[in-house]
Order: sequence, then C-alpha cells, then structure tokens
Amino acid sequence: MSGLTIATSELPVKETVDRMVSIVEAQGWHVFARIDHAAHARSKGLTLRPTELILFGNPGIGTRLMQENQLAAIDLPMKALAWEDERGEVRIAHNSIAWLRQRHGLSDAETLRAINEVLTRVCAGVRGKP
Repeated sequence: MSGLTIATSELPVKETVDRMVSIVEAQGWHVFARIDHAAHARSKGLTLRPTELILFGNPGIGTRLMQENQLAAIDLPMKALAWEDERGEVRIAHNSIAWLRQRHGLSDAETLRAINEVLTRVCAGVRGKP
C-alpha cells in the first residue's frame, strides 16, 4: 500500500502495542491516544480481529512540520497500527516519512530525520521480517 511501511511483529497485538508505547515514552515522546478497535467493535456486538492504533508525537518536533505546512497536522501526531491478519500473523504499519514529505511538500530534512529515527525505534522492537 503506497505511503505505508508495513512489517510483522513477533508478539501478539496487545504486547506489540505495549512495547511500542514503552519505546515511545522512553524516547521522551507522548502517547496521545491508544485505540483498541476490536474492543470498540465488541462493545457494539461486532467482531474484529485484534486491531490497535496509537497516536504519538513530540510537539517540540512535530510543530516544526506544521509551521512549514499547517496541513501536515492532518497526519500528525504520528500513528502506528498493529493488527492480526487473516492468517493470524501480527502486522504493524505506519505512514512513511517519504510519503509525509511528498504529500505535504516538506523540506525540513532534520525534523523528518528525527521523526523517522523514533518511528524506526518504535517499530524495530517488535519487528520480525519486513
């Protein structure tokens, strides 16, 4: 899927997201939300394989991108999704920095690099094979 970085996790969804949250916080970033889509589906009598999304960021860094192009706020804070696919494999996905740069015409390479480094750390702790 264009614009997404997708990999597998060696952990179940809940543990994948728990570990991602720990890494985000260890980087000094903030978790703005953790959404358990499967739990919300169950509350309405629907079924959904485990699916969780986290929204996280660092206003001291992300604001720089919004100062360059305020529309970048539609994609900030950063998001990471963990879900169990139809084969029972746990996958993780996030928007690629290249896509973010291109979509919003961003040129602040230093800020984009800083965000990408944290995204890489957040997802690397749970990745199996790409």
